[in-house]
Amino acid sequence: MINPSANGWIDKYFVEQKTMFDEAFVDDLSLYKSIRETGFIYGHIISIHSNPIIDISQWKSDEISKIALLTTLYDVYQFCKKETNSEDFIKKTVAFYKEMTPSNFDFIRKIISSSASSKLETLINERVQTNKDIISKNFSHIVTNALLFVDVLAFQQYLQKGEIPEKYLKRMEETIMSIVSLSLKIKTVKSQHDDLLIKLFEASVRYTKFSKVNIQNLDELPLDYFTNNLENYYLLDLAGITLWNDGKVENEEVYFLDKLGKVMSISEGFVAESVLATNKFITLHKKEIQYFNYSNPVKHFYDQTTTGVKVLIKRNQKRLTKEISESKELMQLLAKSTQKDLSTEEKKKVKKQLLDICKSIPSLTIFLLPGGGLLLPILIKFIPQLLPSAFNENLED
Repeated sequence: MINPSANGWIDKYFVEQKTMFDEAFVDDLSLYKSIRETGFIYGHIISIHSNPIIDISQWKSDEISKIALLTTLYDVYQFCKKETNSEDFIKKTVAFYKEMTPSNFDFIRKIISSSASSKLETLINERVQTNKDIISKNFSHIVTNALLFVDVLAFQQYLQKGEIPEKYLKRMEETIMSIVSLSLKIKTVKSQHDDLLIKLFEASVRYTKFSKVNIQNLDELPLDYFTNNLENYYLLDLAGITLWNDGKVENEEVYFLDKLGKVMSISEGFVAESVLATNKFITLHKKEIQYFNYSNPVKHFYDQTTTGVKVLIKRNQKRLTKEISESKELMQLLAKSTQKDLSTEEKKKVKKQLLDICKSIPSLTIFLLPGGGLLLPILIKFIPQLLPSAFNENLED
C-alpha cells in the first residue's frame, strides 16, 4: 500500500498504478466531470481516479490530497500530451512548479536529493500544507484544497504553451474572488457560513489580496481572458458552491448562474447539471465536509486531528506497543491511572515518557509540534486497546 507520508511514494504510485492512457477522456468535459466526481473541485475528496482503485479509507486528509493532486495533474498531462510517460510527467511537473514558485525552489533543491520524484514529493507536500500554523491549517482546509485546482489549470497552460502566462495565477485568483463576492451578494437567503467562507478564501489565496477585489457586476469581470473549458467549468462550479443553501437555488440565483454561463459560452445544459451535481455532492457529504461543520478553531482542530492521529497510531501499533511495554515505570503509572487519579508529578512523568517514545517513532513526531500536547489524551485513550494483555496483567498485579 502507498504511504503518502513516507519518502518514495510517487515512485511506488507509478509502479502500482497502470499507466495506460485513459480513453474515457475524449474531451475536456469528460475529464472535468471525472475530476469533479472525486470531490477534488469541492475540496472534499471521496475517491481517487485510478486503475486499480486506491483505498483511501486509512489515509489522513492531507495524504488523500497529495495523491489526488498528483493523480489530477497526471490526468491533465495524459489529456494534453496523449501519452503516459511517467518520467516525462514528473520532470515537467517539477519544472512547472519551479516556474510557479521560483523563490522557494532553490531552498527545496538544497534540502532533498536530486531525484525528480523526491523533488515533486516535497513540492506537492508544500502545496497541500499551505498554512504553517496547525490550527489555522485545519481552519482553512476545505477551501485551500478546493483552490488546488488552480494548480491544475496552470499546469494545463504550461503543457500547452511551454510556460505559465504572465500574471495568470493572479488573474485566476482575482476572478475567483470576484465571482465568490458577486455570488454572495446575489444569495437570497443568507447563511451562517457566508462570513466564514470569505475568511476561508482570504486564508487560501496566494497571489492576490481579497480586499483589493472590487467587482460590482458580471460585466466588469475579465472573463474573456480565460479560453479553456476547464477554467470556465471550474469558475461556474465555484459560483454554484457559494450559492448552495440546503439544496435550494432561488430564481435570482439561477438567473445569475445562467448569465455567468452565457458570458463564458457554457451551455445551459452544463449550468443545470452543475447545480444538480453540487447539490447532490454536498447533500450526501455535508456531515463530513469541514466547512459545514465548523464551530471554533480549537474544537475544529481537535475533532479533525483525532482521525489523523488514529491512523498514525494504527500504522505504528506494533512499535508503539513494544516501546510502551518496555517502559516499566510508564506501565505502572498507566495501570495506576485506571484505579485512581495520578498526582501532578506522575502525570508529568507519563507525558514526558510518552513524548520520548513518540520522538523515537518518526510518524508520531506530530506530538512534538506546537500544540501536539493537546493530542496526548487521544494516544492515552488508545493505550488499553494497544496493550490488552500486558496492560491487564499489570493491572492485576
